[in-house]
Amino acid sequence: ESLGEEDERSVADLLIDQIEFADVILISKSDLVTEGEVSRLEAVINSLNPDARVIATDNGDVDLDAVIDTGRFDFEKAQRAPGWLKEMRGEHVPETEEYGISSFTYEARRPFHPEKFHAFLHSTERYGKLLRSKGFFWLATRPQFAGQWSQAGGIANYGFAGMFWKAVPKKDWPSDQDFVSEIEKKWIEPFGDMRQELVFIGQNLRQEEMVEALDDCLLEESEVLKGKAYWHSLPDPFPEWERQ
Repeated sequence: ESLGEEDERSVADLLIDQIEFADVILISKSDLVTEGEVSRLEAVINSLNPDARVIATDNGDVDLDAVIDTGRFDFEKAQRAPGWLKEMRGEHVPETEEYGISSFTYEARRPFHPEKFHAFLHSTERYGKLLRSKGFFWLATRPQFAGQWSQAGGIANYGFAGMFWKAVPKKDWPSDQDFVSEIEKKWIEPFGDMRQELVFIGQNLRQEEMVEALDDCLLEESEVLKGKAYWHSLPDPFPEWERQ
């Protein structure tokens, strides 16, 4: 489902990216479904992109002034707009909850047991209908690296995101003080910026069960204290990451 040699996104990823980046979204053929179904679809779209204007159309009938030269598009704002990113920043959008759509951010400061976390990622359907999830994770067997998780509908992928700044010598840090300040905001000793930070958006999510399952994926405190030699000995079913 690749979109060309240089684009590793799936079709689902591309469609979600388009929704998250749009400033106006049209729902076509809304006359063929009930008003309640249109409202639920609008709620799903709103959870993915809270700032977009959503217009339901019948037979493609739409005022051109509503979609052409609207002056609504702002590139920098669009980059900050996705629902998962707003949730990660704590900008919760509660109005979609009446349709059973909710979102939350999972954060933790212990590494995941790779085998347990791998099993969790392959069994998320038991916790409700997951529409979108994204973020970074920290595996005990690869402690210096941040893993990246991205899921849209039934398509999901994980891989290498980069190195945690904790693993980068200070002499190689950026010289921009604003950038360094952003790093330091997430810094907690003894592991610095190494952490779990995952956003989940879905319908009828059993959040407490999900959080409990994710907590169960973390190393126990006693395992953390055993050190990285022990961490590296743990079974790791994730494929080798291609570092970019």
